[in-house]
Amino acid sequence: MTDAGRIAAIEAKAARMRYDIVEMIAEAGSGHPGGSLSAADIVATLYFDVLRHDPTRPDWPERDRFVLSKGHAAPVLYAALAEAGYFGRDHLVTLRKLGSILQGHPDCLKCSGVEVSTGSLGQGLAIANGMALALKLDENPARVFCLLGDGELQEGEVWEAAMFAPHHGLGNVTAIVDHNGLQIDGACDEVMCLGGVAEKFAAFGWEVRETSGHDVEGLLDALTEPPADPAVPVAIIAYTVKGKGVSFMEGDAGWHGKAPSAEQTAAALAELGSLLDAAMTTMTEGGAR
Repeated sequence: MTDAGRIAAIEAKAARMRYDIVEMIAEAGSGHPGGSLSAADIVATLYFDVLRHDPTRPDWPERDRFVLSKGHAAPVLYAALAEAGYFGRDHLVTLRKLGSILQGHPDCLKCSGVEVSTGSLGQGLAIANGMALALKLDENPARVFCLLGDGELQEGEVWEAAMFAPHHGLGNVTAIVDHNGLQIDGACDEVMCLGGVAEKFAAFGWEVRETSGHDVEGLLDALTEPPADPAVPVAIIAYTVKGKGVSFMEGDAGWHGKAPSAEQTAAALAELGSLLDAAMTTMTEGGAR
């Protein structure tokens, strides 16, 4: 497959995931669309190109690990896992329902492919570090990727973890910040200003890369380029739009944690369906070149 075809295939997966995200949250009547939609391109790039993983062997020792630190964005993870074949797509409509494997936040005891239960914000990077250190001690070549929300960077534990990884030479851990600038109470800079996120990670000793979180080519470069020093962890600041793909949700903090009405769902799915059709056409044309 050409590079163009490779990129188009990931974009088509992200488009499908966005459609599934809105559909499952609407069916559940609750959930977090904004931050799930903003992360779709990032998660699609990971699961359908970058990560070494096998849905038929979810406990494969040498698999790469993915930690969704911003656990409230569980729909984006579930959409990727279903698309990858970890469980049947029929489970998606059971989101947040009693007894479902798809809880409101990821539950590793219920859902195949979920590495760790998350949702208490600020803890994910520390967990990822623990995984990465264990892998390093075992001389296991697997890598750990951790997706954080920018709002959760206001938690102190994140910066303890940011100190830990370079100190222990965890070049096998990559932190990705979904930097959409909004959290549940509004703009991050108004709730508690984050300052220079890239500069902060660099000051703690990380190799920092910045890219648009909706540019698959840029994401691939940021996620796959070998670090200058293999013992230094990489932090990727991915600039995104909350609610990406649904025009009336984009850039609106009000869509952090609520489900769309029936009318809004129909409008969102129509918009996302058009995007999916376009992405599928581009993928077909790109793969044929």
